[in-house]
Amino acid sequence: MRVFRGIHHPGLAPSCALTIGNFDGVHRGHQAMLALLQSEARHRHLPSCVMTFEPHPRDFFAAQSGQPEKAPARIATLRDKLQELERCGVDQVVLMRFDERLASQPPEAFIDEVLLHGLGARYVLVGDDFRFGARRAGDYAMLDRAGGEFGFDVARMMSYEVHGLRVSSSAVREALARGDMEATAALLGRPYSISGHVTHGRKLGRGLGASAAGADDGFRTLNLRFAHRRSAAAGIYVVRVHGLTAQPLDGVASLGVRPTVEDAGRILLETHVLDWPAELGREGGYGKLVRVELLHKLRDEARYDGLDALTAAIRQDVVNARLWFDGHAAERRQTTRDRI
Repeated sequence: MRVFRGIHHPGLAPSCALTIGNFDGVHRGHQAMLALLQSEARHRHLPSCVMTFEPHPRDFFAAQSGQPEKAPARIATLRDKLQELERCGVDQVVLMRFDERLASQPPEAFIDEVLLHGLGARYVLVGDDFRFGARRAGDYAMLDRAGGEFGFDVARMMSYEVHGLRVSSSAVREALARGDMEATAALLGRPYSISGHVTHGRKLGRGLGASAAGADDGFRTLNLRFAHRRSAAAGIYVVRVHGLTAQPLDGVASLGVRPTVEDAGRILLETHVLDWPAELGREGGYGKLVRVELLHKLRDEARYDGLDALTAAIRQDVVNARLWFDGHAAERRQTTRDRI
């Protein structure tokens, strides 16, 4: 999959089958749309193309209004969105910077400058609530008329439902907000995860409860940055870490702003691997690209009166995470016996 920032690149395909949207989370509704796009692209012998926006248009308008808190909580980082689009077989992605120029562009100009001359769209697939152009004046009917005039096909995909529930990014955000990781996985078609390179932090965890943890490293963590103002998920989770060893590693993680130890407002995913593999060594995680699956929410993030109270809470989180994994292992064994 090739990724382009904007439409002025010689490497862009001269024509394409296109869909447009934010694709936050790349949930099952998005996946169904991308499967249809792939099918239509193959029939037309065209590459499939996704146009998406960074920042999210609602981020832009919230900032313009002086109320950034009204921007939607972000489900996925840009890295994770692109990885999921690639898994869905997309050939190229065009990242459009959503700024004042794009926000004020009339819908007719968007069709002419972006869809026709910029991307050479010969097939355009949109969702049932698609709007575009300044003041959201463009809609499916306008796009369909333009297709008839300029010779590109236009199609609309209606909402996708799972057990009677409309699958949407808003539904995923709501499931994450209430800590329902099973419902989140059902909407996404996979466990919710965050990926990134392990970065150096303040190394505070190494000193927390070192004697209680039974090692000099205490509750050392793998730190991943979540590069957005607000994450749709927050709290303490039972997790599984992929990318450090051939097999995933069990862990417990905190996703949030670390209110007890700093006041910077930066979102960080801090993961403590329950049983650190000796072969990795003390520094073996740094710089590695890992994916952390959030399997079960234990509790909300909290502010504690000092590091001793924080250490006690982390110690209990570790105990609860081990209990959760033990319980699921027992369930799997019982299921296997039932099948036999």
